[in-house]
Amino acid sequence: MPTREELSLLVRTVISDVLGTEAEEVREQTSLEVDYGIDSLELMEVGARLERSLRLRIEVEDLTAAQTVGQAIDLLQARTAGRS
Repeated sequence: MPTREELSLLVRTVISDVLGTEAEEVREQTSLEVDYGIDSLELMEVGARLERSLRLRIEVEDLTAAQTVGQAIDLLQARTAGRS
């Protein structure tokens, strides 16, 4: 099971790759919708990449429910903890 730090790095890296920004710019308080205007296709791409990396099914509703990057990390941490 990855640590929260490892999940944070993975999530920020995936988001930055999809949005074409630097991982250091993506912080836990970042709102992808407000700060970056992420659209549904970009969000789906983030989800698909995280699913492949973590070998974990992520529901679209879970991704859209997370208002900040930190909330998404918390969700993934709970999901990965639940499968071990």
